[in-house]
Amino acid sequence: MGSDNGTVAVVTGGARGIGRGIALVLGATGATVYVTDRESRAHTVQDLPGTVEDTAEQVTDRGGRGIAVPLDHTDDRAVAALFARVRAEHGGLDLLVANATAGNALPFHSGAFWTLPLAHWHNMIDCGVRGHLVAAHCAAPLLIEHGRGLLVLTGYDDPGAEVIGGHVFYDLAMTATSRLARTLAHDLRPHGVTALAVSPGITRTEAIAAAVPDMPPGTDSVEFAGRAVRALLADPDVARHAGRTIAVADLAAEYGFTDIE
Repeated sequence: MGSDNGTVAVVTGGARGIGRGIALVLGATGATVYVTDRESRAHTVQDLPGTVEDTAEQVTDRGGRGIAVPLDHTDDRAVAALFARVRAEHGGLDLLVANATAGNALPFHSGAFWTLPLAHWHNMIDCGVRGHLVAAHCAAPLLIEHGRGLLVLTGYDDPGAEVIGGHVFYDLAMTATSRLARTLAHDLRPHGVTALAVSPGITRTEAIAAAVPDMPPGTDSVEFAGRAVRALLADPDVARHAGRTIAVADLAAEYGFTDIE
């Protein structure tokens, strides 16, 4: 896929899961990747492997430059400080991957809306959708200044589902993420910046692997979405995808990449 030695990226929610996979693929191209997450060696939230420092070190091992930023994306001041640091150290930004969410902080079971814990709202909407918007709000001036920036949201789209995941809060979060991608694209398009959302399939994240020890055949590695982001970043005509929510498998078919297995 070539080298991106000059690329500066921020990947939120990168201690584990899809965010970690995206950061690793970018690192393999030589990119500088600021990795954020509230899971750090000094402060763990879930009993799962992976911290923001681990991912940053793995990015560097892949040939990039990983920079760990322990960060809670519900803290607007901390998010603003992150992007102020990026500006001070690099003068701009090429890529934001807004991926952080606390969607797995509570057990995920589908059910009637009145049976689901209201705490899912905070985990999926406040930490997820609002967190994406705040990160985009802070990143937009840096992306615009570089003239050809890319802003990617991670979400999920299932056009055939009446309620995505059979879960009202998940459905709201994923639908809102797709709409957010459209709105960001509308506002950024005149400035040469492309915004879109990618929709991974069933992925072998640490949380899913812990919940489903016997994963069915055909599941994706965490790096599959990373290869999609890398292909989008390298596409000189990426603006044609602005505002869309695109399945990672569809991007694989279009760009000709495969998963790691």
